[in-house]
Parts: sequence; structure tokens; C-alpha cells
Amino acid sequence: MSLTALLRYCPDLYHYQRRETRVCMVGNVGIGGNNPIRVQSMLTSDTRDAAACVKEALELAAAGCEIVRVTAQTRVIAENLQHIRDGIRASGCDVPLVADIHFKPDAAMEAVKWVEKVRVNPGNYADKKKFAVKEYTDEQYAEEVRYMEEQFVPLVQDCKRLGRAMRIGTNHGSLSDRIMNRHGDTPHGMVESALEFARIARANDYHNFLFSMKASNPKVMIEAYRLLVAHLNALGSDWNYPIHLGVTEAGDGEDGRIKSAIGIGSLLADGIGDTVRVSLTEDAIHEIPVARALVASVQRDVFIDQCLVLSQPPPVSYDPFSYSRRATERLTINGIDVGRGATAAVFTSRQKWDALAHKLDKLGDYQPEIVIEDSGIIALDPCDDAAVQSVNTSAEARLVTIADGTALHPVHAFRLLAAKLDPRHPILLKDTFTPPKHQAPNTSDSESTEGFLSNLLRAATNLGSLLCDGIGDAVIVQGETAPGQSLRISYNILQAAGVRIFKTDYVACPSCGRTLFNLQNTTQKIRASTGHLKGVRIAVMGCIVNGPGEMADADFGYVGGAPGKINLYVGKTAVKFNIPEEEAVERLVDLIKEHGRWFEAPVAA
Repeated sequence: MSLTALLRYCPDLYHYQRRETRVCMVGNVGIGGNNPIRVQSMLTSDTRDAAACVKEALELAAAGCEIVRVTAQTRVIAENLQHIRDGIRASGCDVPLVADIHFKPDAAMEAVKWVEKVRVNPGNYADKKKFAVKEYTDEQYAEEVRYMEEQFVPLVQDCKRLGRAMRIGTNHGSLSDRIMNRHGDTPHGMVESALEFARIARANDYHNFLFSMKASNPKVMIEAYRLLVAHLNALGSDWNYPIHLGVTEAGDGEDGRIKSAIGIGSLLADGIGDTVRVSLTEDAIHEIPVARALVASVQRDVFIDQCLVLSQPPPVSYDPFSYSRRATERLTINGIDVGRGATAAVFTSRQKWDALAHKLDKLGDYQPEIVIEDSGIIALDPCDDAAVQSVNTSAEARLVTIADGTALHPVHAFRLLAAKLDPRHPILLKDTFTPPKHQAPNTSDSESTEGFLSNLLRAATNLGSLLCDGIGDAVIVQGETAPGQSLRISYNILQAAGVRIFKTDYVACPSCGRTLFNLQNTTQKIRASTGHLKGVRIAVMGCIVNGPGEMADADFGYVGGAPGKINLYVGKTAVKFNIPEEEAVERLVDLIKEHGRWFEAPVAA
């Protein structure tokens, strides 16, 4: 039996139950326990500009941000946190401040004097991160652990003495050389890196901390958080520390919102997560409504099936800690292959197909592929054992879905279906079992926008969660009534979940005080030049904190190296240095051409 088979991160994968945690106090804001799920964000203003930081923090608080983070790159910069804090308090606002620390323990020691919480990244707080490959002897490994402990204990002691909170925030992109060489660039390595710091905190009788396991790839992020919680459960009931959720470098626009919803929403739906930050490459103020809508959407929907009690829950059909697509037979439906390694198909309704029929040639890559009413699909309630058994005994493989009107949460329903259904039968995923008939004609623009965001987040949470667990051979978005938008959401979810790559993929970090160029403008310039490169993944990073590591899955990277200077990467290897910013996008295109990944954009009709 594998190690992961013995781990459990969730008491019931067919039924919602919020994870029980102790409370971490950040100023006057409690995280975990019976507190609501908290929403937070990060300032994009330069920490040296106290007035700008105060203004932005007050705007975020007014928008519903409950905790504000600000970067502190050096000890001297951290000194200015006092003036930022004083300015916020003088305005009558008590929103707690968090200092974001990377590389500089002395910056943390200064910051802890002025803020309610300190975020440390175990991979670069005291450990080396030079991407060196070496074999560590046990003594060498232990020696670096001792050095790391010497650097970290003073901060733990100050946090305890001053009543400060701490986030032990591991990032997939910034694991130390020591962890990478012993545990690999893996979720397991992320968890071990965080637990090292937690053991030191506990040894000093300090417990006012929480964890995060952030990554730009939702699959990696989901697996890492699950693995962390499973290890905490195995360590004992007093390891019940709260969890901060986030997908780092999610990007902007619909893509950033979808990627965040897949990672954050799927974990919230399983009861994991006590505070969230949606990281968008946009002004920070735009993160708040997305985070609030995501939390509200999950909390509203997960209570659908609270009355469902399974006397003998079947074992789940997938490994929650390792991705593998569910094995099925391949069917051909209306000329489209579905199942057994085929590209995940996009379904639509007859009503939406008819509405789009006159302009299919204008939809580009967002084409409807199969009409659900014409597919011969079997729709059933997964609690109806007779109906499931009837499909399982059929001679031919059949395409199966959940019947509309079924009073179950989609994630729980499709998990149950996958557990009971013979693996040879492909599954069509639905975002909701209660599709609206139409949008009310008197809906205002703001209501329409809010409705679209809610539909987008719900679809990404429900479909993305299942796809990341290997369940699902096709998708249909029913909750969004606009035909074209429902198709765009479908394709973008498949891309974000990594199961159907049909366009250029971008990993773009949110701006902050460390950023060395205008991320939003630059990202748009790069999109304009490279948006036609299907299957190419490009990372756009404001600085080196997570840059090289988070670019492990990217083909090319554009990273701020110094003010006005850009370094270009192939994978996580820097190949071009100190390029003037005004030339860098063109040089990135040249680099893509050098590696044979460039083709000219098709001429628009």
C-alpha cells in the first residue's frame, strides 16, 4: 500500500465538512475556528512611499479586504512600515498589516515591530536557492537545518513576545536547494519545507501561525494543500493550524479568475481554507470582489447536499494526492472522440447551438462540438444504485452524466458517480444541475456582471476540481445563459486545468512593491505579440522571488532583474541578461524564434 493511501485530508469526500482548526489572531481579526473565511490582498505600491501605501490600504479595506499585506524587501524598507501603520490607524482604520518577507531575516526582525503578522517563505528565508544540484550527506543537511534554525528562532521569539501572527508560506517556485535535492520539486518537498519551520515554532511554544502551499499550477497547488492537511492530521489533533489559500501568479482577466477558482474553490468545497487571497495581475482592488464572490459561491453551493448520508460510502475512484486521468473506453459521438485519452470535448445545448449556428465561423477556437440532446447520453442520479447498475451491465460503453434536478453538489455527485460507475464509461461533467431558463430582460449591467462572475467561478470550481482529479471526459457549462460566453468558459477551464491546451498559456504574478516594471502593461504587450502561439507557456515575473522556480513548467520567462532591466529565461535558466525594458518584448519574440516555437499569427478574415 502506498504512503498516500494511508493519508486523509478530508473526513468525507462526498459530504461538506469544514476543517476544524485553532484560531490564529492577526491583530483583532481571527482566522480559523468559527470565524468566517477571511479575504485579504497585497499592496502594489512601493513600501517606501508611505502615503501611497496608506491610500491603497484604506481603499482595499473599504472594498472588504480584511487583512492587507505589504512587501518588506530590506531592513531599511521595513522601517517604513511604522509610518504606513501609523497613517492607516490615524485614518480610523484597524485593518491588520502583514509584512511579506523574502531572503532577509533582518527585514523580518524590523517588520515584526510594526505589523500584526509576518509572512515568511521557508524556501528563501535562510536557506540557499541557487538551483545547485548536489548530494547532501546527512551531516551537511543537518548543518544547513541548524543554520536555518538559528536565523528563524529570533523571529519566532519576537512574534511570541509581541503577540504577532505568522504565515509559514511555502511557494512551489522557491523551494531551497536543500529541500529540492532531498525531496524534489514536489508537493511533498513543499510540505516538508513548511513543517520544518512549524516544528521550530512549536519547540518554542509558539502557535499563533498558519500555513500556505502556493503554486501557479492548480494541480500542484491542490495536491500540496491536501498533502499538508493530511500530514497535519497524522501528526495529531494539536496540529490543527489554519490554512491560507492562494494560487500564485494566476494572471489576469478570466484566465486569472478561473485558475484561482479551480485551486481555491476546490479546496474550499472540501472544507479546507480559512483565509484566501486571489492573486491577479491587476490593481489589487479588483481582487477583493473576486475573492468575496468565490467564498460566497462555495459556501452557498456546498450546503445543497447536507441531507445526503451514505451509510457505506464507496472508496473514491482516484488518488487525491497524485493526478491520473480516469481510464475509459473511447466513444465517437457525432464525429468527436470522447474518453480514453481523447481531448476533453465541449458540449452545449440545442438551444445554444441554434443561437450560434449563423456565426460558428466567427467563434474561432471556442467551437461547440457536441449537442447534448443529440449525444445519446444517459443521465442519472448517482444515489440510484439500480440506474448505475443498469449502465454497468450494458454490453457497450456509454457516455454518462448526472441528471438535472439532482439535489447534490456537482463535485460530490460526480465523485460518487465515478466511484460507482464502471471505469469503461466516459463521464460528461456539468457545472450545475439547475440551469437557468434565461436571463431576466430587465437585468442591469451590474447585476449581469455579478451574475457572470458568479457563473464563471462556480463553473471553474466544480468542473476544474473534478478535472484536476482525473474525472471527466467532456464538459458542459449550463449556468451561463449567454451561448458564446458559456463556450469560452468551458474552453478556458479546460486550459487552466491543464487537460486541453488550445491557446498560449501565461503565468503572470500580481504586482507588489518588489515589482521592477509595470506588470499589467507588460503582460498585455506580451499577450499582443505572442497570443497566437498555441501550446507555448510564457511566464511574466516582476522580480526573482518566485520567478525561476515558478517558471519550471513554462517554456519561456520574462523576469525583472533590475529597475528598467529584464532577464529572459528558457525554462528556469536565464539566457539573456539586463535587456533594456523597451527592447525586452521584441527580444523575447526573438528567443522564441531561436528555439523553433514561433509561427506567424494567422491573418484575420
